[in-house]
Amino acid sequence: MKNNTGMAGNRGKNLKSDCFVEFEQLEKGGIQIEINSKVAAYYGTSNRKLVSDLLRFFEVEHARVFIEDGGALEFVMAARVEAAIKKVLNTDKEFLLPHREENKLPSKKTAFRFSRLYLPGNAPKLMINAGIHHPNGLILDLEDAVASDKKFEARFLVRNALRTLHFYGAERMVRINQGARGLEDLAYVVPHFPNLILVPKCESVEDISAINKVIDALKKEYKITIPIWLMPIIESAKGVMEAYNIACSADNIVAMAIGLEDYTADLGTRRTNEGSESFFARSMVVNACRAAGIQPIDSVFSDVADMEALAANVKTSKSLGFDGMGCIHPRQINVIHENFAPEVAEIEKAKKIYLAFKEAESKGIGVVSLGSKMIDPPVVKRAVTTIELAINTGKLEKDWEKN
Repeated sequence: MKNNTGMAGNRGKNLKSDCFVEFEQLEKGGIQIEINSKVAAYYGTSNRKLVSDLLRFFEVEHARVFIEDGGALEFVMAARVEAAIKKVLNTDKEFLLPHREENKLPSKKTAFRFSRLYLPGNAPKLMINAGIHHPNGLILDLEDAVASDKKFEARFLVRNALRTLHFYGAERMVRINQGARGLEDLAYVVPHFPNLILVPKCESVEDISAINKVIDALKKEYKITIPIWLMPIIESAKGVMEAYNIACSADNIVAMAIGLEDYTADLGTRRTNEGSESFFARSMVVNACRAAGIQPIDSVFSDVADMEALAANVKTSKSLGFDGMGCIHPRQINVIHENFAPEVAEIEKAKKIYLAFKEAESKGIGVVSLGSKMIDPPVVKRAVTTIELAINTGKLEKDWEKN
């Protein structure tokens, strides 16, 4: 028996920035639209027009549409209505809202990735103003943060967010699902200019090859020329042992992260703030990344209330060689940035090394020394990186050499 009713979205007393849509296809009776909205006085007319446009676009002539609206923005309501319709109709058509031009811009392979904020892919209220907290990246998450029965409709919301959400300069990231479902996710993501795709529970080179095969085909089909970077997430003992091979497996891999919740579960142990149980895995990931020339990114810290423990965790992470970590709440961002940024002593030492190198270079001297110590190229490179980090975190003026 054909299903003639489709539902999408969220509902309830605390509904905010979202809506619930029920679409019922009818055999006759024309179009019936009912919208119960908290903001009907302001947006009732425009919301009704949006729903009518969607029904006309999908060539629906007879249907009943009921919407419980908690102040959903256009991109949210459009995604909810489209998802509900597509649970009933078999169609490949896509109702696409205008694309922000800045949401088509590429990101650099070497972009700073101190922080990346996870946003559940089916929770628009958490997406809308997330960029004002200035994480380096915003992750629209289709995997663990979305319930199984909501994954289909979340794709439309994430697609619309990629096109219309204000990211405030943050890198546009999407975490897809595992396996075949993740490969299907790509069709809703790649054509809409993500900067980076996170690959969960990556365990082999084949995982990366399968994803890149689909990405390349979609880029060709949609004539996309900007790079789409990958960040595999290592979340199992097998993944840890394959970390270097994964890190080297494709030119568009720019970073690799470790996910400690799943990793410790795979080991059959408990994750602690001290992290002794994950020291081996974190070291393996860092070394694999450094050997492959990509960024090592640490796991999220799950206690969003304990800022002191987070700061200690970040310092440990930095001492192990990580370049950044994930976060699950905006209040974690500043703590992560502050503790990954170079300390005053690091900055001063880097400045001295850099200036000594510049002076020797200007004099044509091949050997550089600072006091009684010789300075080799890797030390200079590390000093330059420290200075760049200090400038980008506001701890050093751009024209510091002049001053």
